[in-house]
Parts: sequence; structure tokens; C-alpha cells
Amino acid sequence: MVYQYVLGGVLVSLLGSVFFMIINSTLSGKNKAEDVSEDVNGNGFVRTQPANGGCLPEIEKSTDVVIVGAGVAGAALAYTLGKEGRRVHVIERDLSEPDRIVGELLQPGGYLKLIELGLEDCANESIDAQKVFGYALYKNGNDTKLSYPLENYSSDIAGRSFHNGRFIQRMRERVATLPNVTLEQGTVTTLLEEKGIIKGVMYKNKAGEEMRSYAPLTIVCDGCFSNLRRNLCTPKVDSPSCFVGLILENCDLPHANHGHVILGDPSPILFYPISSTEIRCLVDVPGTKVPSVANGDMAKYLKTVVAPQVPPQLLKAFLAAVEKGNIRTMQNKSMPATPLPTPGALLLGDSFNMRHPLTGGGMTVALSDIVLLRDLLRPLTDLTDAPALCEYLESFYTLRKPVSSTINTLAGALYKVFCASPDPARQEMRDACFDYLSLGGICSYGPVSLLSGLNPRPMHLFLHFFAVAVYGVGRLMIPFPTPQRMWLGTRLILGASGIIFPIIKGEGVRQMFFPATIPAYYRAPPPLENKLKAF
Repeated sequence: MVYQYVLGGVLVSLLGSVFFMIINSTLSGKNKAEDVSEDVNGNGFVRTQPANGGCLPEIEKSTDVVIVGAGVAGAALAYTLGKEGRRVHVIERDLSEPDRIVGELLQPGGYLKLIELGLEDCANESIDAQKVFGYALYKNGNDTKLSYPLENYSSDIAGRSFHNGRFIQRMRERVATLPNVTLEQGTVTTLLEEKGIIKGVMYKNKAGEEMRSYAPLTIVCDGCFSNLRRNLCTPKVDSPSCFVGLILENCDLPHANHGHVILGDPSPILFYPISSTEIRCLVDVPGTKVPSVANGDMAKYLKTVVAPQVPPQLLKAFLAAVEKGNIRTMQNKSMPATPLPTPGALLLGDSFNMRHPLTGGGMTVALSDIVLLRDLLRPLTDLTDAPALCEYLESFYTLRKPVSSTINTLAGALYKVFCASPDPARQEMRDACFDYLSLGGICSYGPVSLLSGLNPRPMHLFLHFFAVAVYGVGRLMIPFPTPQRMWLGTRLILGASGIIFPIIKGEGVRQMFFPATIPAYYRAPPPLENKLKAF
């Protein structure tokens, strides 16, 4: 009996020892894992532990700013901050030349910003860029020419049109000449966050290795298809239409060095030069679906619906381009800027704010934002006090409003006015807009100065928009008002209000018209004491 107790005691001791070793091994492994672990929080950030044990290769302590994306916004920003003496690490998914059908027209206001950034030689004859002096507007066989108000500028100031990829590659070449800027091909997967502050990014380099890059400020410029914006804003993306792109070769525009806008049915058709021998055609197709290119439905649509509306001088080249078959499509997107101020990070470019590309204002907004951000960062010698920097940069969102809200609102409003509609009131508004712009003087000078980015004043836009509506109502009252005409005029005003007020609401009424009433408007750079505490 005694032997049974002794044997039982020995077995219990052995089992207890084994159990203790298993528990100890599990807890030890868990603690080690916690030392190097990272977990994704509810916002999609990767939360890093202070002591990460160097589990991934890092680029740290030698970078002031990490920029995600090297498109128009990212490349221009990298060059600008690099010229300011910042140490910049740019990570771009694909460094080969982009091939896009938008981002090919830079308004004069945007070209002025390009000069401020020292990048004007990226949009000159070296990429066969073409000067643009205004627009020609077509409706039902009639046309009117609208010239940019450039009388007070030097002869070099005008719009520029070009191949988007050539423009971007030239800027990337300029970025690569700066010794304090690293331009790397890689795919950023996540933002690194610690205690509510963005510390950098995790990315896969060209070889497929997972890397980290740390900096006190991360600026996300990864374009309209951004996979990082959801962490830094509340995106409300609208997809009003698609662009169908063609290139017309060896033909001349009816009005040289002008963009051409045909108020077609169901929506606008654009033509503008992108080189000395090529003209870009963009056909707007409302909605999110377009006829299939693969089965020939798109070619049929272009020949039967679009071709009859093309100016005679361009028709032969248009049909030849359709027959050639190099037809491209792209979804148009618009998204108001709705930032979530986050210490250590900032959004810029199409990842932050989009508008319908009808007016070609996207690059002007991006370059204007970059000039503003450069000037805001200029007095800061140190960026490591993330909360103070975040509070200071809230002023960026207010200070950018005159330019961005003017161009955004104009793009959204013009697209809706220029589209054909079975509603007689909307059709009257469309006709009134064409005739108003054809009047000349302030009636064409004012709207075109807004479109060009040379007059970023939201109130002027608001007044001209309703001047068109009032002009349309006035025409209905001639030779004498009737109840039917008065009712149509009332619907015209209501329709105009229904177009512009939702856009203004999305931009922010106070920020758009009364920015000086917002406290951030007066926010000063973080004081020196805050900078010293960061060390």
C-alpha cells in the first residue's frame, strides 16, 4: 500500500513538473512575442511597441518626412521640402512612367504655383508641352472663345497641356538630384502608430522585403485610389461619370492652343492638345458603367452617339482614333476634404480631395496646397513635437479653402449644368450658361478667371453662378411673362440652388466664405519651448 502512495506521489510530481515547464514556456514565448509584436487597431493603423527589438529592417532617425506616393503631388512636395533642407524619404509603388488619360491640363494658376516651386522647366518643350490660352465652348453648332485673363502677366504665363507621365517623370528626375531625398520603389501597406501618433510607415520594397521607415511627419499622397486615406479622413467618394479617352493624331484644333468643350448629349466632350502632334479627346459617360470596349459596344457608341456631335474639323481624326482601337476608360471621382487631424500625419493631393476633372483643376489645387504647406513648415526647424505640429497644421485646412473650394465648387457645378437633361428648367440653365459666357466682358472674364485658378474667390463664383440663373430667368420674361414662363423661371432658380448649395455644404460654408472666423486661421507655429522639450 505504501508503495502505491510513493508511486502516486512520484507520478504527480513528474506531471506537475511537465505542466509547469509547458506553462513557463508558453508565457515566455508570449512575452517575447509581445516585445516584438504589433497589432492593428480599429482604424487600420499598425500599433508598434516602444521596444520592438528590430524585428524588421528600418530606416530611422535620419528622415524628417516620409512621403507616400511620387505622382504630381508627391514628387512636387518631395522636391520642395528637399530644397528647404528637409531629409525626405519618398516611397512610390511604381517608378516607371505612368500612362493616364487625366492630369494632362495645368491651368495658369497652377503654372504660377509650379514657378513658385521652381519646377516650371518640367512642363516646357522638353516634354513637348503645349501652351493653352483658354477654351472654346460649343453647343448645337455654335461656338464661343473664352480666353484666360493674362494681360497682366508675362508672355510665358499660360496653361500647359502635356502627357501626364512625361510631366511626372521630369519631376521625379529633379527629385533624384537632391542628395537629402531618397526616392524608392515600394508599396506602403500600413501606417505605424504609437500612442495615437503616426511614427512612419511599413512597406514592401522592390525586392519584396518588409521594411519600416520612421519620420516625425508622414504625408500621404497615394492618389485617387488611396488605401491609407481611411485612417486620416472620413472619405465620401462620389463617382458621377466615366471618361473615355482617345488620342487624335495629326489634326488641328479649330481654335489653336485652346481646350475645346462640346456641350454634348448626354454630357460634355473635351479636346485639348497634349503634344505638337496629338490631341486628347475625353468623352464623358454619366454613371459608373460604360459600354464594353472588348466586344465593340464602345466603338459603336462613339461612332453613333458621339461622332455626330464632334466639330467637322476633328471628325475624320476622331473616327480614325476609334478605328485604331486604343480606347481607354477611367472612373471620375469627387470627394470633399474631410480631414481627421492626426498627430504625425497629413493627407495631400487626390487622396485628400477630388473634384470632377472637367475643368482640369486637380493639379492646380495640389500645387497650391504644396506651396501653402511649404510656407507653414518653413519656420519649424524641428518636427518631433507631433501634437503641437498637428494643432498648428489645422490652419492648413482653412488656409487652403479659397483656392480649393473655388475650383472644387466650379467643377461640380459646371459638370451638372453642362450635362443634358430632359428637365426644361435644367435645359434653360444650360442654354443660359452658354449665352452668358458668350456675352464677353465680365460675363466671360469673371468665370474664366475663376476656372483658371487666377481668381480664387468663392464669393465671386457664387455671384456669377446666380447671375447665370438670373440671366436665364430674365430671358424667359421676354417679350412678356406668362404663368408658364414664370413657373419655369422659378424652377430654374430652384434647380440652380439644388446644384450649388449641396457642393458648398460639402466644402463647408464657414470655411469657404468666412475662413477668418475660424480660430485655426490665426494659429502660430509651435513655440521654441515645445521644440526644446522634444529633445
